[in-house]
Parts: sequence; structure tokens; C-alpha cells
Amino acid sequence: MLGGIVLGTLTPSAEALAQVPQGANQPVPATLNVAFHYGAKPPVDQLQAFDVAVVEPDSGFDPRTAKTPNTAWFAYVSLGEVLPGRAYFNDIPKDWLTGSNDAWNARVVDQSAAGWPAFYVDRVIKPLWERGYRGFFLDTMDSYHLVAKNDAARAAQEDGMVRVLQAIKARYPEAKLLFNRGFEILPKVHGLAYGVVFESLFRGWNQAQGAYTEVNPQDREWLLNQARIVREQYRLPVVSIDYCPPSDRVCQRDTARRIRALGITPYVTDSGLQTVGIGQIEVMPRRVLVVQERRGDELIDDSVGVRFVSMPLNYLGYRVEFAETRDALPEITPDRYAGVVVWANGNFTQNPGRFYEWVEKRIGQGIPVAFMNGFGAQPSGSVARMLKLKTVKGRAAGAVQIVSQDKMMGFEQPVAPDRSQAVPIQVQADAADTRSLLRLRSGDLTYDAAAIMPWGGFVTAPYAVRTNSANDQDRWVVQPLDFLRQALRLPQMPVPDTTTESGRRLLTIHIDGDGFASKAEIPGGGYSGEVLFREILDRYRLPTTMSVIEGETGKAGMYPKLSPELEPIARKIFAQPYIEVASHTYSHPFEWQRTVADQSSSARTVEGDEDYHLKIPGYKMDLNREIGGSIDYINRVLSPNKPVKMLLWPGDCQAPPEALKLTEAAGVLNMNGGDTMITRSNPTWTAIAPLGIHKANNTFQVFATNQNENIYTNLWHGPYYGFERLVETWELTEKPYRFKAMNIYYHSYSGTKVASLKALRTVYDYALKQPVMPIHSTDYVRKVIDWQDFAVAREIGDGAPGAPASGAWVVRGDGNLRNLRWTGAGVPDVSTARGVTGSSPAPGGGVYVHLSGGDARFSIVPAATRAVPELPEANGLVRDWRRDGNVTRFTFAGYYKPFFRLANAGQCSVTLDGKPVHGVRENNTLRFDTQAVMDPINVQQQVEVRCGA
Repeated sequence: MLGGIVLGTLTPSAEALAQVPQGANQPVPATLNVAFHYGAKPPVDQLQAFDVAVVEPDSGFDPRTAKTPNTAWFAYVSLGEVLPGRAYFNDIPKDWLTGSNDAWNARVVDQSAAGWPAFYVDRVIKPLWERGYRGFFLDTMDSYHLVAKNDAARAAQEDGMVRVLQAIKARYPEAKLLFNRGFEILPKVHGLAYGVVFESLFRGWNQAQGAYTEVNPQDREWLLNQARIVREQYRLPVVSIDYCPPSDRVCQRDTARRIRALGITPYVTDSGLQTVGIGQIEVMPRRVLVVQERRGDELIDDSVGVRFVSMPLNYLGYRVEFAETRDALPEITPDRYAGVVVWANGNFTQNPGRFYEWVEKRIGQGIPVAFMNGFGAQPSGSVARMLKLKTVKGRAAGAVQIVSQDKMMGFEQPVAPDRSQAVPIQVQADAADTRSLLRLRSGDLTYDAAAIMPWGGFVTAPYAVRTNSANDQDRWVVQPLDFLRQALRLPQMPVPDTTTESGRRLLTIHIDGDGFASKAEIPGGGYSGEVLFREILDRYRLPTTMSVIEGETGKAGMYPKLSPELEPIARKIFAQPYIEVASHTYSHPFEWQRTVADQSSSARTVEGDEDYHLKIPGYKMDLNREIGGSIDYINRVLSPNKPVKMLLWPGDCQAPPEALKLTEAAGVLNMNGGDTMITRSNPTWTAIAPLGIHKANNTFQVFATNQNENIYTNLWHGPYYGFERLVETWELTEKPYRFKAMNIYYHSYSGTKVASLKALRTVYDYALKQPVMPIHSTDYVRKVIDWQDFAVAREIGDGAPGAPASGAWVVRGDGNLRNLRWTGAGVPDVSTARGVTGSSPAPGGGVYVHLSGGDARFSIVPAATRAVPELPEANGLVRDWRRDGNVTRFTFAGYYKPFFRLANAGQCSVTLDGKPVHGVRENNTLRFDTQAVMDPINVQQQVEVRCGA
């Protein structure tokens, strides 16, 4: 972008205005919620919070693959200049290149060249249109001033630009064109414009000097005059892109507010437009990087970052990514990352010096860092100075005394001081934003074992998580939610939540296929699948994901002679309207790392191959056969009219990235693993798994919500009624906080024993006595995937200088996740909100905010400001919620006994599909039971609530 050329005042003439193309104008917004990002990997998750996102098309981003239904993706294109690196540069006739912009190493293009409009449309716009772009940000529209030195030359260049713009709209009438300046030609082409952008109203960038600058008042007044013309005469939105250092959020916030106060849309970013700036909104970074050092051949699935850190961060609303000290640590920025958590089991052995250089840079950027279980090195010398810690002298001897202890310490077990792990450091008591959480004394050594610091915080070993040697169980010593929230300075925000929808806890059911060929040990016998269908599935008729193992049911498996009996059972189950179809692979691999090539050689690991999957005669491990092959078998043989939607991981469930990629290629979702197993005999948050795990090659594995009956029954050694203890898990993940949805997860062999069938009925009956919303497992998985990239932003409002955004909240997703958790005071104002249907109390305090889709805007108020209809509860999917005066409309459908309750509707009339219905009064609300069962016919009823005249 130019950012340096200043032009004289422009007053359009009547003759110029008369030349505006008739009928070319298109609807444009009054203001633009727009972002500009020219980085190599556009952060789609955050940019989707904006209505328009302008990206560099050579970044590799493909708008066709983005699941962002509420964001229009615009391609950055240069009109007046061309960089030598552009694909079309060498095809431009040399006599069209009439000058240079040395500051940006670009060549100026002669706009008056006869062939330039056709060339520009064919070589610049057309390829981008074919890639899915429908909007274009036209930059360098006044570069011709570098070569045109008289009125005639300038007029020729301006006429040429007009022809280019007209050529674009002639070929692509639906194209939205966002101009960067172009003030001189607006009288002729404003009907073609979607909006007008300029740069540096208050803060600029001097490319030659490499410095951020303040804009002088004369230049600002000239730009403001142009803005008035654009808004008042042409009725177009105006955007100013200003520049501040990327780590200076105070500068960005203050500048954005100053621009907004003038009625101009702001966007304040860094000089290279490589970070997510602040515009009409400030997007909350929702990523936290966990740095750890895995030892030996430890898998990421078994690491402390997954087992301990991820779940609390997920609950607080943060997506977790991982880095290893042995690898090059990533360059992260504060616009995208809310913080860094370092988990150190002892001293780091790999690249400790490089690691601390990296930490120092992060702290310098203003990214909070939390050390847990140690620092990874002895914090002395330069490390202590960098961390603002005071090294102290003394010798730990004798018993350890607790000098002071914050209430967050001693959470799941009391602080048990261990002098062998004493670290001789203290915090500086009089330092700002510093607070000791645990001060200990042993001998003549007094030291701080945990503290909140200006840069973040730390907890040394063994005061983060401690393993009890007596029972090999882990316990949190520090309260992880409180520590992470305070150490990482996490702001209060509405947290995307996968546990609940419309005020009801979600319930999913899925069945691994193991034992489908087993005979039931009950009166009447039969195969387990038959018994499960008769005794459980068809009795409850709840949304259920059922899988089979091809190696058990198919002719190419272990029991070819049984296949004629087993396959019809599977077909009958899959044909039921409440069943969705899944694969449990071909041979049920037990250890997934043995399904991929040995990293130390090019050979596939085959030694003892048959010991690590079902013993199918003649079979050697083949990932494609396991995933794609088993899916194809089910689709062809067992369920030709209802294709497989899910692959449920078997065995240790530690799916390698190669396997995850194959499920993606097959077009199915994936789930299992995680090992949530909190019970009254193991009542620890360390036994609650996160939502899933990011792995290599941009893959993600979704974890099952809780464990299956195999674990509750001691690996199916008994007691076979052990699955009844699932109720304990549900209760402990409901209070004091709702960490998890409810999940009934078991195997086909649970249909083989009287005790296991009784346990299934117990958990089913208990679940249906709770306020639950039964959904399919694929619905849940899609919510988790949506959660990963869900955008949370806040309008900048009129806050104090430097203060964070203070206006209404804006949230965006793909529409699958429809629940937020707000833990602050107040409730959403449904009367003024967009996409919010109501709210309900949340366990642990605060409220759930109910959404009807993937786009919402709302303010938090002390109490309802206006009594308008809202939904405090619904057992079904509420979509397309719209309010038009006294009329509220939405669509509704459910899987199981659907109903919705309306508050503030006592004087309203309600119709379903145009037919009047009457609700039953229930707790100051009206309850409406419906017959709109969504699966399999996907019926959605149209609801209209009409109040007043």
C-alpha cells in the first residue's frame, strides 16, 4: 500500500457527476466491518469475525474451503502497480511499465494502454474469480501520480482506470469493488464502488525510514474532506487503515476509537498487515501454546500438555496447540495467542538457551507466560533477571513450613511441602502485578514456590499436579482454572461451549462394534447385535451412532461362515431412522502407532503384525484398508442408502496424523480416545480429558466425551454391572462446573450379559430423567470442530484510553455450535440482540447464552430491559431466529420428544406452520410440545410468535 502520496482537494463537477454509469450501483452497507491481512497464512478463525476480510491471494488461502458463511473474502489486487513476483508480471508488455515505486520495489503501470483493461480482467481478476473471490480491494489507484506530471497526462491515466473498472463490472457484474483512494475518478465510477478506503488518518508508516509516524493535521484535514464527499455525495462507507506496532494494543485501541468517533470505519494494524488488527471490533485471541519436552518415544496423546493442561484451557475457552523444545519454536504474536503455558518436568535437556531466548521475546511482545511444574532450568543469573525474580541464599534443611498460602493452593490435595525440590527464588513483594501464591521456609531458606508475575506466573514442582505413589493417582495442588486465568491475564468473554444447547445438557450415544459376532449369555441367546437392538436400541429409540468392524461381520473377515447371519442384523440396525452409521475399521488395530511406517526406516512395521489387530487370515496392516476399505464395505453391503458418517477409533485410540488424514479424505468425521474417567474413587480434574488434540499435518482428533464400559468393568473382567458408575462421571462433570456433555459409550459385547444389559438400562434411564437434549455424535463432533475456530470479538465502544473494547459482543462460527457461557454479571439483552434466543443458568454461576446459528451480536445488561419473547429452554434445534417488531419467527426441529418453552409470551399468539397452538404454563413460561422429529426426514417447523396489535 502506498501510504505516502497526498493529493489536492477534489470537488466533483456537475459534468463529472453526470457521467456516473446508470444502473451500475449495488446495495452497500452504511459501514464496513472490515479487516485487512496480507500474511502467508490468514487466520481464518479470527478474520471470520469481520463481515469483509481482505487477504493476499498469493498466500495460498482458498475461500472455497473456508466454512465462514458470514464473511465475504476479498482479494487484494494492485491496479496502479505490479510487483515483479506476480505471476502475470512477465506477460505485461514492457512499454506499459512507465515508472517505479522504489519504496515498495514495484513498477507503475500505464493505465492508458489500450490493452490494459482486457489484460487486467483476464490475467488478474478472472483467476481469482475462479478461485472463489467475489470481492476485490483495488490498491495503488493513485500511483500514476509518480509518472503523470501534467493535467493531460493525469487525465489520460484516470480515464484508463475508469475503463479498467468498467471492464471488471462488465465481465463480473456481481463483483464488489473496494477502492483504495481513487478520489479523482469517483465522480465517474462511484456507482461501481462497494466502499472507499484510505490510509493513515492519525497513524502512518514510512516505508523508506522503516518507522511508524504521526500524521500531520493538514494531511488529516484533506482526508477528512474526501471522506465527507464520499459519505455525503456518494453514500459509500469510508474506511481508514492506520498503523501501530503489532504489540502495542493500546495504540491500536486508541487510534481505532479516534477514527470511529469521526464516523469513519477504522482498521488499525501493523505496517505489513501481517497481524489481526482492531477495527469496528477487537477479536479475542483464543489460542494458547503449550511448550513441553516429551521424553523418548512418548506420544503427544500421553503428554502432560494433553493430560493436564488442555482441559482447563478448553473450559476457559482456549484452543490448545503444542510445541516441543527439541523443535524450532514458533513465532507467535499477541493478536492470535492469548498466552503460553510451559510445563517442565525437571530441567529441559534440549536447547534450553534457545528456549529462554524465545521466552524473553514472547514476554517482550506482551504475551503472558505461565510456567507449571518448574521453569525448565534453574532460574538464576540472566534468567532470573528476565523473569524479575530475586535469587536468595540459604540452605533447605529440616521440615518445610508454609509461610503464606493463597486460596488457590491446596485444591485437590493439601500442599505437601517437599524441600528436595526447593527453588531459591523470591518475588519482589513491592513490584506491581506481583503476588506470591505459596511462600515456604526450610532451614534458613525462604522461597516462593508459586506466584503471579507481571509477565504471567509460575508454579514449581510438585505444586501443580502431584502423583500419589500409594494409588498412582494424580491430583491438582493448584486450582488450574484460577491460576491459568490470572497468570495468563485472560479477559472475561462469552466462552464457546460444547456441553449444552438451549439450556439443556447434550446427550450422545455411540457404540463400538467389538463383539458384534459374540453370542449373548442370556435366556434366548442370539448374537449381541440382535440383543442390543431388541433390549436397548429399539426400546429407547434415541439418536445413536452404531459401528461395526468389517473383520467381524464381513466375508473377508475372521468369520466368513457367520457373515450371512451377522450382516442382516447390521442392515436392520443401520436402517433405523434414529441410527447413524459408523465404521470401527477393518481389523481393529490395538496400537495405532504400529499402523504407520517406522520413522527410523522406510519399511512398514510388520513384526508381530497379527498380534496388534484382529487375526484375519493372510492380512497385513494397511491403513487404507482399515479406513477407506471398511467404509466402502459398509456403504456397499450394509447400508447403501445411508452412508457412513463417522469413524470410531478402536484400540488405544491414539490415531496418527496419517490415519486422521484418511478419514478426512473419505469424507467422514472421527472420534474416540481421551479417557475421561473421573469417579468418586478418582475424583480429580486430571481425569477429565480435553475436547480433542491437534496433531501434525493440520489434523485434529475429537475425543469421546467420556469412557466406555470396558474401563468401568476392569477391561471386561468384571464386575459386568460396572458401567453403572458412569453416573458418577456425569455428576462429577456437572458440578461444580459443567465440563462435559453426557455420553453413553459402549461396545456391542455389552449385549452379551445380563449384568451389562441391566447397567445399560440404568444409565439410559438416569440420563432421560435429566434435562438433556439427545443429539447424534456427528452433531457433537461438528460442534467441537466449530469450537476450534469460533470467533469471539467485541465492538470497540467508547472505553477509556487504552482500555479493551467495551461495546457489544460479536461471535461467529459455522452454525454448529450454538451455546456460549457467560460467567460475569448480567444477562444478554435479547430485545436488541441478533441471533440470540435466550439464556439459562449455568452450573458454577453465570448463564448460558443460546444462539440460533453462527452469527450473533448482543450486549450484556443487568436484567432484561424489555419483556420480549425468548427461549429459556428447548429440546431441539432452534434456527433462523428473527425479530420484526412484535413478531418473532424461528424454525424448530428435534430428535427426541421435542419441545420449547417461551418466556414473556403470556399475551402472545403462537403458530406452528401457520396453525395456532396453545402452550402449557410452566414456571412462568409457556411450553409447546411439537411433532417435528428431525431425523430422518429433516422436518423443520416454522414458528411464529405474534405479540400485541
